[in-house]
Amino acid sequence: MLFGAHVSSAGGISTAIDRAEELGCDAIQVFTQSPRMWRPTEHTGEEVERFRTRRDEARVQSVVCHALYLVNLASTDRVVRKKSIVALRASLETAAAIGADGVVFHVGSHLGSGFGSSLRRVVPPLRDLVDLTSDRLWLLLENSAGAGGTIGRSVDELATIADRLDHHPRLGFCLDSCHWWVSGVDVTDADALDVALERLDDRIGRDRIRCLHVNDAAVGLGSNRDRHASLGLGTIGDGMATFLAHPAFQDVPAILETPGPDGTYVGELRLLRELHRKGRRRRPKRWR
Repeated sequence: MLFGAHVSSAGGISTAIDRAEELGCDAIQVFTQSPRMWRPTEHTGEEVERFRTRRDEARVQSVVCHALYLVNLASTDRVVRKKSIVALRASLETAAAIGADGVVFHVGSHLGSGFGSSLRRVVPPLRDLVDLTSDRLWLLLENSAGAGGTIGRSVDELATIADRLDHHPRLGFCLDSCHWWVSGVDVTDADALDVALERLDDRIGRDRIRCLHVNDAAVGLGSNRDRHASLGLGTIGDGMATFLAHPAFQDVPAILETPGPDGTYVGELRLLRELHRKGRRRRPKRWR
């Protein structure tokens, strides 16, 4: 398993690698632009080249980019949809330029119009966007916590999108531990986790899980509220070891998105590795 964190790119996108090296990350996630502004950041050729060079020097094995939070392909507002498509295209283009392995994004919310009707708005642009990927760069849909009309609250919703896109070979998924927990999957229980992953494998294929977001939850199982907590300090707690030890995840980058109480990832990365080791030691015999 590759261990990493979402790192800042303040001062130029290549500085994300400098920060990753300081933390000892095997993998990183980075924003290619401000996550709360539509206007894309223009990265110089020098910054792009430095990113690639520094990645090799720092031996960062996996890089994923996270699209901005404003993206909502399911919106009934045509202006918002158009801006979302432009933003995702820009993220994919930057990701390709820096040699990233994936672009993670939230499909958005149908805002009460219903999941079925939202597919007519979501699928056509995704068909075009996924064609911008490559053998290395995948487009990764993230599961949601399930609040309101957010899309991706269940394996069935994610699988339906994959079905409509004819299971494009470079369409992948990012699985967030907090989001799965609050949408009702007990990631701390080996049997429940097995059942959930068997379902995922049947409907999507577990080889499409290309990234993990390892976040503890500040709220309870099945609460459908997207509230992250620092690792080990939420309702998932030590049970995260079970999630991290599952055989389906051992070749997948595990990315922290919530810093520790001190505002850094130093202690969080140490704990992430400890929880993984603990989970591997006590994993069920059937996982060995």
